Amino acid sequence: MRSSNRFAASFKSFSAISGPALAAVVTAGALGVCFTNIATPVRAEMPAANSVQTPFGRAPLSFADLVDKVKPTVVSVSVVNDGGASKMAENKGGKGKGGPGGGPGGGPGFSVPDLPEDHPLHDFFKNLPKDFGQGEGGGGKPKAVQGQGSGFVISADGYVVTNNHVIDNASKIQVQFDDNGRGEGTKYDAKLIGTDPRTDIALIKIQSDKTFPFVKLSDKEARVGDWALAVGNPFGLGGTVTAGIVSALARDIGSGPYDYLQIDAAVNRGNSGGPTFNLEGDVLGVNTAIYSPSGGNVGIAFAVPAKTVNEVVKQLKAGGTVNRGWLGVKIQNVDEDTAASLGLSEPKGALISEVTADGPAAKSGLKAQDAILQINADKIADSRDLARKIAELNPETMVDVKVWRNNAEQTVKVKLGLFPNSPEAMMKGGGNDDDAKPEKSKLELSQLGLTLMPARNGGPKEGVVIAEVEASSDAAEKGLKAGDIILEVSGQPVTAPDDVVAGVKKAQDLKRSAVLLHVKSADQKRFVAVQLKDKKG
Repeated sequence: MRSSNRFAASFKSFSAISGPALAAVVTAGALGVCFTNIATPVRAEMPAANSVQTPFGRAPLSFADLVDKVKPTVVSVSVVNDGGASKMAENKGGKGKGGPGGGPGGGPGFSVPDLPEDHPLHDFFKNLPKDFGQGEGGGGKPKAVQGQGSGFVISADGYVVTNNHVIDNASKIQVQFDDNGRGEGTKYDAKLIGTDPRTDIALIKIQSDKTFPFVKLSDKEARVGDWALAVGNPFGLGGTVTAGIVSALARDIGSGPYDYLQIDAAVNRGNSGGPTFNLEGDVLGVNTAIYSPSGGNVGIAFAVPAKTVNEVVKQLKAGGTVNRGWLGVKIQNVDEDTAASLGLSEPKGALISEVTADGPAAKSGLKAQDAILQINADKIADSRDLARKIAELNPETMVDVKVWRNNAEQTVKVKLGLFPNSPEAMMKGGGNDDDAKPEKSKLELSQLGLTLMPARNGGPKEGVVIAEVEASSDAAEKGLKAGDIILEVSGQPVTAPDDVVAGVKKAQDLKRSAVLLHVKSADQKRFVAVQLKDKKG
């Protein structure tokens, strides 16, 4: 599990892959490529083959038949957002000279690729006018922002799946088919049916009575090594097909509790919302993000799996929104030190770090420091696993929540609420406390590598302030810093440094290798398991 977290944490440069139109062609001759005819025997009796036998089955020699089948179902999605920069540009920008909505001179309509100096197109982009992509006029009234992405038709009556960030804040949506083979096919207006920002999926419908070609979402689980064919509208070039394989499953890219497929087919800006197909012509996933230091394709792309998309689309089609169960807690993973401090035999479950006031968990008696081990019959591996399982349940569902509390398992019945639409609704309150005015007296606690002081002079007290953190200590490694406030030690509230000392002694008496601290940093509360060291160390 730790390696998965390191993988997710290392991905600091995700780009949404929708973008503006730009076409640039480099001929083979310009790159010094030459071709040589090589004579080969002709076997007239052998029919043209479309696959070749390998020890592991048959592999395609060409994807042309598959492309002919699926390409008519893929559309270019263009949007207009009157009067302001899109959230797509704010939230999905990649590393380089601007995100998907950033322009070279600050304009919202175009993004300059970050190309190396020896790239054939480096000078071309470098010499573009500063106002390229901004449209006419100067300041004053905000201009209409234009963006592009991809999508695909899932029903004969014209329902289209795309990404939420492609159509976010759109005042006008159009789709365009590549039905003339040149990327300039028939256009239709489309209306928004519903969005789900949590999975970045949106459903739109073509405004026409015509019957359209469509594809279905795959009901098979993808496997690492499966062929993956991505079709979309990169850089506004129109229907573009690239091939690769499924590189990995269940990737955590730091974008909510849902897993992603990783593929190595070339996916670029403008592919957002486009499909990745398997060899049966069914959709494996919806292309959503790329990992890219420069903003371009480096062979690491991420797609929302078809199973997740199918569940979301059903609800969007029925009511325009997705209703999910809600527990009303903030949670964190249980690592080895946290498990030791709680008395758990192994790292498992999800630790409640904060309970939402008046939420389902609070009303049912769940508390901070409860480790959730099981929901009904489903065991909980970690915090993301808990978030997924709760989200899969309907609001108003009664669930049995098995928790680890005070060295024993307990079961609490909870009636789930409706997952709020905004983060603010998820966690009400939590405002800043008054600035602490600590006393001058300090207490050095060598077992934790901390120096402590009371939280404030006079009046009601809350917690104990960390005055200093030993640089080489486990506390420092876990992210504790001067100014953090220790609220509880092993579940017991503390108001003075001596209370912390007592809590540490109790953990030592229980032969624990670590002690669990409930810590407040700014407005965030979390649990930190700090290893205990010998008092002389």
